[in-house]
Amino acid sequence: MSEAKAVVTTQERNITDKVLSRVKNLEEKGQLKVPANYSPENALKSAYLILTETLDKDKKPVLQSCSEASIANALLDMVIQGLSPAKKQCYFIAYGGKLQLSRSYLGTIAVTKRLKGVKNVVANIIYEGDEFAYEFDLDTGLKKITKHEQNFENIDPAKIKGAYAIIVMEDGQNYIEIMNINQIKKSWNQGAAKGNSGAHQNFADEMAKKTVINRACKMFVNTSDDSDLLIEAINNSEEKSYDESNLITNAEYEVKEEIKNTPQKEIKFEQQPHQNVVDVEVNQVEVEAEQTTLEGPGF
Repeated sequence: MSEAKAVVTTQERNITDKVLSRVKNLEEKGQLKVPANYSPENALKSAYLILTETLDKDKKPVLQSCSEASIANALLDMVIQGLSPAKKQCYFIAYGGKLQLSRSYLGTIAVTKRLKGVKNVVANIIYEGDEFAYEFDLDTGLKKITKHEQNFENIDPAKIKGAYAIIVMEDGQNYIEIMNINQIKKSWNQGAAKGNSGAHQNFADEMAKKTVINRACKMFVNTSDDSDLLIEAINNSEEKSYDESNLITNAEYEVKEEIKNTPQKEIKFEQQPHQNVVDVEVNQVEVEAEQTTLEGPGF
């Protein structure tokens, strides 16, 4: 074994052992419940393999340029949420000498489904010509969709009027967010691509679903009565306004994951750079209720 490989292996063991020890301690105190089908050991191994190939903006390995404490904290936030980097549910970003965990849209769905009483998270598009209506439950203040009829001929990404997301609850008190196309485009405008990325242009319907789902989950998570530990980890790893061109897997990858099983479509994407996350600058934007800052990062 080479000296460099031995150093990496030792560092991996030191950091992952610390994270696993912390996880075990939290489980023993009843503060953390790891999902039944989730292996912290496997997730940490997968994450570390990714980190060994991840570079910062100066082309230095993040395992060298980022503090060990920040690496351990990012990995801990990943495990607390039950996220898998192999499934592209989260990314690691070097920023200011610290490693940060950023949860993807797919990860947001996964972690929301972990919250108490949540059965599923779904979204639909409202097109021109659709018959759509909703009302407010005056007792709960929650929205309720009373009608959505859609003809197949109406489906046209160029004629989107809006979108809605439903967090399906076990007790039937579903949480619903509805956004019109102006709100959606305002959200996209907060991102670095300003809604002009290939994903936004070519898959506007899927991107609109992402936007409304992120908004619904953001609002729901922060009104949840789940453990403070889980909610803190969720908020720590919200998608931020990083330049999409600097991320390993940008919005186009996530759209591809969503629609890759659709048989009537053959989608091709340009090859994305492999795991070279760079140190980027966060654009702090103050906007109304959307992920991260409730409206960004332009999804």
